[in-house]
Amino acid sequence: MITGTAEPGPAPVEPAANPLRATIAAPASRVVNISSGPLEVRLAQSAADIDAAQALRYRIFYEKMGARPLPGMESERRDRDQFDQICDHLLVLDHSRGAGLDAVVGTYRLIRRDAAARLGAFYSAAEYDIGPLIAYPGEILELGRSCVDAGYRARPVMQLLWSGIAAYVFHYEIALMFGCASLPGIDPDALAVPLSYLYHHHLAPPALRARALPERYVEMRRLDAPAIDPMRTLAILPPLIKGYLRLGGFVGDGAVIDEQFNTTDVCIVVKTDLVTEKYTRHYERQSKETWAA
Repeated sequence: MITGTAEPGPAPVEPAANPLRATIAAPASRVVNISSGPLEVRLAQSAADIDAAQALRYRIFYEKMGARPLPGMESERRDRDQFDQICDHLLVLDHSRGAGLDAVVGTYRLIRRDAAARLGAFYSAAEYDIGPLIAYPGEILELGRSCVDAGYRARPVMQLLWSGIAAYVFHYEIALMFGCASLPGIDPDALAVPLSYLYHHHLAPPALRARALPERYVEMRRLDAPAIDPMRTLAILPPLIKGYLRLGGFVGDGAVIDEQFNTTDVCIVVKTDLVTEKYTRHYERQSKETWAA
C-alpha cells in the first residue's frame, strides 16, 4: 500500500481509552515472530532494521515504480518521513541473503491510535477525513507503505506478511484497520472501471465511510453499475486491494491523486473479525499440535 506524502491533516487523534495498555509495550520479538524456512516475519527491533525497510521502500517506490523523491531522498536512497519514528515496521527477512539491507524483502508500516496521537494525526488524514474511523470504539490500526521485493511476490511471502499482520492484530486487539491503497496512474478516466466497481460494490457503510478531503476529492462513480463486469474487474485489481476485499473490506468515498507516487489512492477500511478469526483458528491448531507432540 502506498500512501501520499503531504503533511498530515488537522484531524485530532485521541490516545487509546485504556492508558495502561497504551503505555506498556510488549517486546517486538513477542508480538510477531513467525518463520518458514529461511523466511522470517517480525517487527523491526533496531535503527538498522528501520533503515533496511526504508531502503527497500526507496528501491520499489522510486526506482521501480517511478515515484518522484523529495529533496534529500535521492542522495540517501531512503523513503522516510516523520511517521517512521512512531510506527511499528513489519519486516519479512530472507536469512539466506545474509544480514543487513539485503535480508529485508518485504515491509509494512503499522500505526496504532496511541502512536498517531504522538504526532497529532494518522498519515491518511492528509488525504481523507477519517473522523468516523477515529471515532470507532476500540483499537484501530493504519496500514501503509507496503512493499515486497520484486523477486518475492509469490504466495509464501505475501502469506507471511498477512500472518504477521494477523498476529499483530490479535496481540493488540485491533478492531479496525484502514489505510490508503493505490491504483497505478493519475488519470481517473483511465481508471474509471476499477474506481466505479469499488464505489458500486464495496462502498463503506456511513458509520465507517471516510471521505476524501474536499480539495483532493476525485469522484469514483464514473460509470453506472450495469456498465461494469464485476468478476472481470475484480480480477484486474491490484493484489493488495483484492486481499483487503477478500477480508470484507470497504472503500471510502472519493479517490485522491498522489502526484508524487504516480498513483490514485482509495481509502480501505477492514473490520478485523475475519483476520482474528483466521489467526485464532491457526493459533488453536498450533497449540493442539504442540500439546499432542
